[in-house]
Amino acid sequence: METENLLIQPKTQDIERLLNGEFSNPHAILGAHPLKHPAQGVVVRAFHPDAVQVDLQSDRATVRMTRIHPGGLFAAALMNETLPFDYRLTFTFSNGETWERRDPYAYLPTLGDMDVYLLGEGSHRRLYQRLGAHPCVQNGRKGVAFAVWAPAAKRVSIIGEFNGWDGRLYPMRTIGSSGVWELFVPDMDAGILYKYEIKTADGHIRVKTDPCAFAMEAPPKTASIVWDMERYQWHDSEWLKTRQSKDLRRSPMAIYEVHLGSWLRPAQSPTRWLTYRDLADKLVKHVRELGFTHIELLPIAEHPFDGSWGYQVTGYFAPTARFGTPDDFKYFVDQCHQNEIGVILDWVPAHFPKDDYSLRWFDGTALYEHFDPRQAEHKDWGTLIFNLGRNEVRNFLLANALFWLDQYHIDALRVDAVASMIYLDYSRNDGEWIPNRYGGKENLEAIEFLQLMNEAVYAQFPGCFTIAEESTDYAGVTSPKYHGGLGFGFKWNMGWMHDTLQYFSKDPVHRKYHHNTLTFSMLYAYSENFVLPLSHDEVVHGKGSLLRKMPGDRWQQFANLRLLLAYMFTHPGKKLLFMGTELAPDYEWSHDFGLDWDLPKDPLRQQFQFFLRDLLALYRSEPTLWERDHDPRGFLWITCDDSAQSVVSYIRSSDTSYLVCACNFTPVVRYDYHIGVPEARAYKEILNTDSDLYGGGNVGNWGILNAVPQPFHGFAQSLSLTLPPLGCLILEPIDQSFDNQRTEKIQKQQLNLC
Repeated sequence: METENLLIQPKTQDIERLLNGEFSNPHAILGAHPLKHPAQGVVVRAFHPDAVQVDLQSDRATVRMTRIHPGGLFAAALMNETLPFDYRLTFTFSNGETWERRDPYAYLPTLGDMDVYLLGEGSHRRLYQRLGAHPCVQNGRKGVAFAVWAPAAKRVSIIGEFNGWDGRLYPMRTIGSSGVWELFVPDMDAGILYKYEIKTADGHIRVKTDPCAFAMEAPPKTASIVWDMERYQWHDSEWLKTRQSKDLRRSPMAIYEVHLGSWLRPAQSPTRWLTYRDLADKLVKHVRELGFTHIELLPIAEHPFDGSWGYQVTGYFAPTARFGTPDDFKYFVDQCHQNEIGVILDWVPAHFPKDDYSLRWFDGTALYEHFDPRQAEHKDWGTLIFNLGRNEVRNFLLANALFWLDQYHIDALRVDAVASMIYLDYSRNDGEWIPNRYGGKENLEAIEFLQLMNEAVYAQFPGCFTIAEESTDYAGVTSPKYHGGLGFGFKWNMGWMHDTLQYFSKDPVHRKYHHNTLTFSMLYAYSENFVLPLSHDEVVHGKGSLLRKMPGDRWQQFANLRLLLAYMFTHPGKKLLFMGTELAPDYEWSHDFGLDWDLPKDPLRQQFQFFLRDLLALYRSEPTLWERDHDPRGFLWITCDDSAQSVVSYIRSSDTSYLVCACNFTPVVRYDYHIGVPEARAYKEILNTDSDLYGGGNVGNWGILNAVPQPFHGFAQSLSLTLPPLGCLILEPIDQSFDNQRTEKIQKQQLNLC
């Protein structure tokens, strides 16, 4: 009887709760504990409902444990033993098979009070270093520390190959009232598959992937994978050092937007994807040869459905396994940096899919999402909306944003669907949304989160930046929080994209009636720090390719496309082109197929690719085209009101130089077309989109033009141009001496113009 008292110290009701899978503190019963007895010693308890025998091995002895409950609870008293001590357990089953392991319940918690305090406060910016699965060492023993947030659960267990996916065997413990469950499993290493089995308050069992898993199985499989995030050796220190001192607003930015799964498919296996390491060779080389400064990746966080293009995320901390391992993705980013190419990642904090193995109804409650259907679902996308009014959810997303910059050296985040976050009535009818506390439609919690996220990115990662994909006229997207803004570095100019493509889709004979559609963007060009995108959204779902949007015969289509890009690259704002633009395909993009890399065999397309390379080279070499993108002094209309001939001309200037640009949006040659210019100099034609090198008709001005003292457009001098059909000319003054004072003078002259 005395021996039984030594072995059965916990309360009977706690033992019953443990055996029923509803005890939140299994370490209070299992593992090694000091004896409550005058004699010195330790009592060890172990649990396995299917075991018929359990043996304990330590350095001193092997002890047969006593079954102290028919449900599978065993115990052994080791007199004169002290804590801590190392031991192993061997479970024997009725069929004679055995299972030997070290005891997870012999270790102290791996999370501290400060961790759970910061999580509850919503300010744990390195949350990914604490939650999830982390290979580490406890008491000199290698293993994996697991931690997950599930406050409404009755029980959370780790399941995997290591315990037969049996949720009864590795129940976790809660840390105070934080709702965080943790367990250290010794003798476990990276590469192990695992999930969490959660018993909800109503007794249902839910099996979930780890919200903070660093790796996951490739779809359609869904298990999380333990991954060692520290083992990859980076080689991009020079890039990271240099980017800290770069003023991005006054630097060139030409972005190549990429969907990795459909950029290139192996010719011999068109249903297979290239790996991250394949892409680190082929894609990086291609982008560098074209002359882009950045690669923007459609979301690569793990996602179940290929057709979502990554915008419905189930693994927020795991790069998709479709293309390789986390280390492979790090290698891809590393190669980009070593080739002086920045990496922008599309990031999706607005919503998540309803796949039941992921965040949805995670612990049996609306944990990550809203409960009220008027707040919970994006009906357009069939996805759930994050509850950003909850500290822990806000913390999850904040830490995730910083995670990609920290662990993967990502240079920028392009935040998707910002408009859907900041407006409560986004795509909802009256009665389908709940006003904020002031009766308005602004989502105050989402606005606060975006401000916090942007502040954290710019404070903790100098040189990194953020871009908002925001489609409304919300004021101050790129203004700092202290000015009432959201704090983004840049914003996609969706209005410019839609207006410009609409204009170019018109037959040139009708363009004079839509001239203001082309020029309207300059009325708001400096209201935000804009990126001009021609993105994937415009070449999918029946919208056709860029080439097919262009009217006219084959020659005119290519001329229009060259003109569109020249106009884009001489317009204020950073630039973004979707992959395949350089190929000028006839068909629109499909994620199911690779781009057609045989297209450049067509002479017109080959010439078009020459043009794009030259345009990008000119853009990068000319500060006039980017140094004052966000400064009104950087742009000056010469003429914007010649709708009758569908011609615009303008000046782009930097701190020390300027260029003159003239665009003819009709297939008619404009002979002796006069424009005013600021100086009595010769002007060199440094780009003509109608050059025969690019597939054009070679209409132009023979390279050099001389200004004459004939006042025009408010200037004392003017040029007489031959404007090529559907063409753009870029002219550079020879031996220019353009300075800031002259810039100011020219800017004032705009008062006499448009």
